[in-house]
Amino acid sequence: MRSFKELEIWQESRYLVKEIYLLSTALPPEEKYGLLSQIRRAAISIPSNIAEGAGKDSQKDFARYLQISLGSAYELESHLLLCQDLSYIPENEVVKFVELLNIVQRKIYTFIKYLNR
Repeated sequence: MRSFKELEIWQESRYLVKEIYLLSTALPPEEKYGLLSQIRRAAISIPSNIAEGAGKDSQKDFARYLQISLGSAYELESHLLLCQDLSYIPENEVVKFVELLNIVQRKIYTFIKYLNR
C-alpha cells in the first residue's frame, strides 16, 4: 500500500484545488451550475484519482487512475482557457494557473510512464 499523502503530485494538485476554488469565486453567478461546477469538479478529480489509485494493488491499476487524473487536468486547463475567452478571468491569472497545471500534468505523465515500464 502506498501513502498518497507523500506523493509530490498529490500535494501539488491539492494546492491547485485550493487555488482554483479561490480563483473560481470570480465567475459570474449564472455560471454556478455551468463552468464553476465543472472547473471545481475537474480540479478535485486530480488529487482524488491520485489518492484512489495509490490504494490499488497493482501498478497497472495505479497508472489507470493517474490517466484519469491527467485527463481531469487537461479538462481543467480547457475550462480555464474558456473562462479567459469569455473574459470571466483575466488572462494573466489564467496564464499563471495554466503554468502550474502544466507542471502537474508533466509530473503525472512522467509517473505514469515510470509505473508502466
